[in-house]
Amino acid sequence: MIHQSANIHPDAQVAEDVIIDPFATIEKNTVIESGTWIGSGASIMAGARIGKNCKIHNYAVVSSLPQDLKYKGEETSTIIKNNVIIREFATINKGTSDKFKTEIGAHSVVMAYGHVAHDCIVGEHCIIGNVVQLGGHCIIEDYAIISGLSGAHQFSKIGRHAMVGTASMVLKDVPPYVIAGRNPLSYHGVNSVGLKRRGFTTDQITGIQNAYKQLYFGGLNFSDAVEKIIYEMPQTTERDNIINFIKNSERGIVKALI
Repeated sequence: MIHQSANIHPDAQVAEDVIIDPFATIEKNTVIESGTWIGSGASIMAGARIGKNCKIHNYAVVSSLPQDLKYKGEETSTIIKNNVIIREFATINKGTSDKFKTEIGAHSVVMAYGHVAHDCIVGEHCIIGNVVQLGGHCIIEDYAIISGLSGAHQFSKIGRHAMVGTASMVLKDVPPYVIAGRNPLSYHGVNSVGLKRRGFTTDQITGIQNAYKQLYFGGLNFSDAVEKIIYEMPQTTERDNIINFIKNSERGIVKALI
């Protein structure tokens, strides 16, 4: 299962059924769990913790050193959960003393030439498109999609079930359930098609749409709009996710296209 030309450190913990193709490198202080495949020329560097049934394609680099001048060699990790796909030439940096880890959630995909910088936390079922570049400390919540050629400023947040359009620059936070696109990045409605595909009911989607209608087109600033949503809309999981995201946003959320 391991090609003779692969370079495997004797201290690496590799499950018996892991497949490692020619010229791959597995460094010390790494764990690779059952069912995972490591493609030709891929590099799994110190601190990597790779779950079950992952596919790490040719020349991807997982757990390389942070591109952060504040990093002083502290022991940190890169956690790749189960069933993650990392495509060709993608790079994922390990954490720093901020979170001590970079993490990719289960069933997520990082497409070719994507970059996930130090201390990013990517949720489950996310899609990081081709050549997407995530700066350090970004948080990408579950089921978010970032389309190809987009970039996210460090410390940016993208909410659950949100979709960021192609070639976008994420300089403000993108709240849950929305579509954001163009430059400057702006709100373009609720991701209703994506929500339907994931089993959201008509009532749930309508509630989300009503919340954003009040937030963006109710004639109030964001703080006052949030308070109005709290007092006038029935409490639901979706409403609370929107409110909590906005209240906890440090960079502020994207505005609507006028």
